[in-house]
Amino acid sequence: MVSPLVECVPNFSEGRDAAKIDAIADAIAAGGGTVLHRTLDPDHNRAVITFIGHPDRIAEAALRGVGRAAELIDLRDHRGVHPRIGGADVVPFVPLAGVTMDDCVRIAESAGERIATELGIPVYLYDRAARRPENRSLADIRRGEFEALRDLAVTDPLRRPDFGETLHPTAGASAVGARKILIAFNVNLDSADLTAARTIARKVRATSGGLPHVKAMGVLLRSRNIAQVSMNLTDFEVTPLHVAYDAVRAEAARLGVAILESEIIGLAPREAVESAAAHYLRTPRIPTIEGQIERVPQ
Repeated sequence: MVSPLVECVPNFSEGRDAAKIDAIADAIAAGGGTVLHRTLDPDHNRAVITFIGHPDRIAEAALRGVGRAAELIDLRDHRGVHPRIGGADVVPFVPLAGVTMDDCVRIAESAGERIATELGIPVYLYDRAARRPENRSLADIRRGEFEALRDLAVTDPLRRPDFGETLHPTAGASAVGARKILIAFNVNLDSADLTAARTIARKVRATSGGLPHVKAMGVLLRSRNIAQVSMNLTDFEVTPLHVAYDAVRAEAARLGVAILESEIIGLAPREAVESAAAHYLRTPRIPTIEGQIERVPQ
């Protein structure tokens, strides 16, 4: 029988100093989380740490990571192409095994309250854990980013956090939520044309009438002098990786821009990768040795 497991994928506003992310990952591990993966990006100036844990212990691991980030990250000095409101910008809990979405909502609520009361960092509950419709979407919570939210959290009733009040002076605020598995998927253009990337993003994202369950934005990666279509696939079973990639490629071709490469940030379900491989190889299924090993009685 598989033990209950929750995944947590916090995003931190630091993508250039690996030592800081290592320290945050160590804090998560010390709190009982099993760190599986970490990704840093200097242009987004953002890191993603993926860890798992038992539902009874994962909130503590997340709290330790957020606390260490608050010690190491000063948002007043942070610059990057990705929107952010906090040093520990977003802390989502995802049901993996033996756990329901409602369980993850309760974990998010508990973790959010502790982050606010024990660390002094206000928290917005988002996605499935949102208590207000205007906080369901991360984009709405992040509107104006840290710099605008410092005032709006106090003056605008619709922008007030669910836990805490004024933003932490250096750590900002955190969005804590419960959600399905998300795939962070970027397509890099063989061009520095930011207008093209933004045009493509507008065409493919769901809010503009594009692909369902796709969030997208166009950004410039100055360190490489290329433009990027940065996407979140919030339901890969509805819009798979290959569908998102083909849509970006078609829009890029229409604009006369070539694709340089694509990348997955963090971890992705094996099913999603196998589905993309099967599509491009024109085979209905891809048998894997891992799949056979899993069938062997333990």
